[in-house]
Amino acid sequence: MLISIVIPAFNEEKLLPTTLAAIAKARTAFEPLGWSSEVIVCDNNSSDQTAAVARNAGATVVFEPVNQIGRARNTGAAGARGDWLVFIDADSQPSVELLAEMAARIARGRVIAGGAAIELDESGGWVRLATALWSCWSRLARHMAGSFIFVDAQAFRDLGGFSEHLFAGEELDLSQRLKNLAASKHRTVEIIARPRLLTSARKVKLYTPREFFWFFFRAVFRPRRMLSDREACHMWYDGRR
Repeated sequence: MLISIVIPAFNEEKLLPTTLAAIAKARTAFEPLGWSSEVIVCDNNSSDQTAAVARNAGATVVFEPVNQIGRARNTGAAGARGDWLVFIDADSQPSVELLAEMAARIARGRVIAGGAAIELDESGGWVRLATALWSCWSRLARHMAGSFIFVDAQAFRDLGGFSEHLFAGEELDLSQRLKNLAASKHRTVEIIARPRLLTSARKVKLYTPREFFWFFFRAVFRPRRMLSDREACHMWYDGRR
């Protein structure tokens, strides 16, 4: 079994070293099973030292010139050799325990894809509540957070990967398509409740509650239009770090 870990990265020279170090440690979870793994970083047209940081850490680096998360993930997956793909964001830190739990579910043979509940590295007030609500919804609806997705590589390719028409929410679109595929193949999509994925709360510091509220308010009423508009999804693309 070969596991391909794919990391989309746009100007991530600050946080990427911590993420790659965490992944290097977490990959030891595969050793008792005799599985191997590889790490692929997709440099999504960065203007900083993202690519150099990744290469220095021993990752394979591929380049995607169009700055879009779905495209970056798809380009990384196109260069992957694994039987399973694991998409991890450049500001997230999986643990040995999380990858061990993921491996156990893969080994059981029923799951076609899955995700994990998230824990922010700093949170309080409305952020803590929002994170708790998302984790609850994620488990009930089996919607995967983009910061951690594992998927059977063949199933991913059969579905055409992530939508390249969406600038945000592409993980929810993929979740729904995977659920439909799983039902037809008598397999499942599962969300790991514990252990959780540690991920950065930096957006909370970079954007105001008003900006978050306005984005999600419009996304609820006009989701496809909003998520297909790069300007409307500026929080993912304006380069604030």
